[in-house]
Amino acid sequence: MGISDPDPIKFIEDALFCSSPLALSYSDPDQKWIIRQHLISLFQDFPCFKPSVDVFTYNDGTEVKLLNASGKLTVSQDAPPVPVTIWVPEYYPEMAPIVYVDSGSPLYPIYENHPFSNCSGETTCPYLENWRFSKCDLSGLTRNLKKLFSHNHPFYYSGSGSSNPAHPSTFSKMEAIDRLAAAIHYDAAAITAEYEEEIENLSAIQIELQERGEALKIVVNELEREKKRFKGRTEEMCGESDKLMNWLKVYDGVSDFPIDDVFEGVDKESEIELECSAADLAAEDLMYALEKAVEEGVLGFEAYFKQVRVLAREQFLCRAKILKIKKLL
Repeated sequence: MGISDPDPIKFIEDALFCSSPLALSYSDPDQKWIIRQHLISLFQDFPCFKPSVDVFTYNDGTEVKLLNASGKLTVSQDAPPVPVTIWVPEYYPEMAPIVYVDSGSPLYPIYENHPFSNCSGETTCPYLENWRFSKCDLSGLTRNLKKLFSHNHPFYYSGSGSSNPAHPSTFSKMEAIDRLAAAIHYDAAAITAEYEEEIENLSAIQIELQERGEALKIVVNELEREKKRFKGRTEEMCGESDKLMNWLKVYDGVSDFPIDDVFEGVDKESEIELECSAADLAAEDLMYALEKAVEEGVLGFEAYFKQVRVLAREQFLCRAKILKIKKLL
């Protein structure tokens, strides 16, 4: 509900001391007189502000009916005016006022990373954070906001950031605190952005290391399975080796049985075939040895041909016997 009476004082008194169901959320009579006095001082110092009554909703959903003062602060000739709404909370003056910058105009959006006003227009500053009833009031807050926005205008606009800063010796204590808070905010924002980028890079490295770790687990598991297979095969070979060693311990050197008698035929014909095959191979080896002897000059051609004829005849007879036995079988 906006002001309908041109006299802001009468509007404030009617709103504060109304006893109908439309009464405001201020219960203490002394508190109401303090609010009246502070609002009247505000309107005298800043005639551009007008009183209003409306419902204020806190972040937890609680709704209260409060007085507020709205107006536009002209902070410099080159910058657009800043529309501000100052809410008087139900526990004022012990509780600091609630300040919002009107960001409804698309022509002047609020800075995304403004040190004192967020994207919804909610505004905080050292004056509010260090609020004390004995030293602070609505007029002092508004003067502080005007200085604050003259150095850190909340809106994007043509020519923003081009104002020349005053010499530090001309700063008041509160102005110096505001400037320091703004500088700290910008530094913190820059550091936060840097840390966020670093965290993002580290997160990417962490993901890559996790993927490598999973790959290594797969390789290690495969090596473990291979190790088990080799271990099982080794145990099998050791078992076979033990069997062979035990056999050698039992049979090595025990028997004087001729080595040639190790291979036996299943019958008489097989034994004859085995003997003929052995004689055939022996004759073949002997002819090869005689050929080498001739090449080296150890044996003459006459002796070589004589021996080869004898061996060839024996080899022919052996092969003939083998063919005859195979026909009989």
